[in-house]
Amino acid sequence: MTELVQKIGYEGYYVFSLVTLWVRYLFMAGLAYFFVWYVFKDKLKHRIIQSRLPEKEKIFYELKYSALTLFIFAASGILVYWMKEQGWTLLYDKVSDYGVAYMVFSIVALILLHDTYFYWTHRLMHHPLLFKAMHLTHHRSTNPSPWAAFSFHPYEAVVEAGIVPLAALILPMHSIALLVFFFYSNFLNVLGHLSFELFPKGFLDNKFLRWHNTTTHHNMHHRYFNCNYGLYFNIWDRLMGTNHPKYLETFREVTNRDPEEVSITEANTQSA
Repeated sequence: MTELVQKIGYEGYYVFSLVTLWVRYLFMAGLAYFFVWYVFKDKLKHRIIQSRLPEKEKIFYELKYSALTLFIFAASGILVYWMKEQGWTLLYDKVSDYGVAYMVFSIVALILLHDTYFYWTHRLMHHPLLFKAMHLTHHRSTNPSPWAAFSFHPYEAVVEAGIVPLAALILPMHSIALLVFFFYSNFLNVLGHLSFELFPKGFLDNKFLRWHNTTTHHNMHHRYFNCNYGLYFNIWDRLMGTNHPKYLETFREVTNRDPEEVSITEANTQSA
């Protein structure tokens, strides 16, 4: 990262970051949208969680706000580099400084830190004094598509972007660890907004796997608003009692449907 910024400057690095963010967003959300919502739509009709496919206008809305979000995310990358130049962060450039084992640990630690950060900032943005100003934009997608993954109001986007500068202050991280984290986060974010449940039947009955969130989990948050605040894992929702009471029931209902007996229209009315 240091060598790249030295070659192209802050402005060039901002453009590079923005293009990288857009490519990653369009690639992941685009693939999910194309294959799940079109190519395999009929084969997956029994796995649609909530409602019919969204109107095209709603998708344009999600794309518009995602574009704004990515401009802010790119700016946060500049901020992190500037902080590194000031000697404020624990970012490092050589893998050998901490070793491969630590780098793997740092990825896991960053994911867990982000999961905690997301849960509590998410709950805070649901406070009546903040919801309309910060979080309502994202919740206008009550039946989200993969394009809603970054559909945030700019105020919320600033909060969402805050995790990396914060982590850089307290956790030694290599740029490879950050790259792996970004891909993991983007993938789970797109999956959470898919509106089709791809996790297998019985996933939540496993005593280990049930701690990982499903698409149904986040879809129910978009539908009911006041539950299911977690991002990657079901740790904080379980600890704080904020899982929807019918989360497990709804997941089982969706994953146990007979594909031969359900049409997209019928699937709209069957989930709890």
